[in-house]
Amino acid sequence: MKIVKQIVFTLFALMFLNAGLNKFFNYMPVPKLTPEQMEAFGAFMKIKWLMPLLATMETTGSILVIIPKTRALGALVLFPIMTGILLHHFTMDPSGLPMVLPLAAVLLWIILDNRKKYALLLQ
Repeated sequence: MKIVKQIVFTLFALMFLNAGLNKFFNYMPVPKLTPEQMEAFGAFMKIKWLMPLLATMETTGSILVIIPKTRALGALVLFPIMTGILLHHFTMDPSGLPMVLPLAAVLLWIILDNRKKYALLLQ
């Protein structure tokens, strides 16, 4: 089970690493966006520091998740990003939910797997 868990968590982290690096290097094509999505994306682009921050956090969080000792911290870094992704897909792009829901489930699994490490934060 430990090997399966490491493989699943690593694949999860590689998805976020790819997304973060794509924000820096723009090597993947952007799918056709709806007018609402274009408006939201335009607002993100007006805030010059937002995309580099998001890319940095995705990249850093994914690297932390790959390393078992820092996995709990990586999950905390990726949690707000995953929350934003889920909210986006629930409100603007429901067609992406089949891809996002398993990723959210893996993140929840990582958090539950490391719940003892979070105990001090909740006291």
